[in-house]
Amino acid sequence: MDGFDDCIAGVATRCGGEQFAVYDYELVISKLQSDGMTYEEAVEYHDFNQLGACSKERMPAFIRTKQP
Repeated sequence: MDGFDDCIAGVATRCGGEQFAVYDYELVISKLQSDGMTYEEAVEYHDFNQLGACSKERMPAFIRTKQP
């Protein structure tokens, strides 16, 4: 995800697969909010434009370290 390198929590590997980025969900939402979105707008944007735009070949993962 372009512009979200500072939200990477780490790198993971699936059995038999390539490594992929794991993003911190809270940091992604906070970054979107810092661009002027409300919390609700940031979650909607993330769900549609980031989760929804992922291809199966190059799909990142998102981790939540805190309970909502």
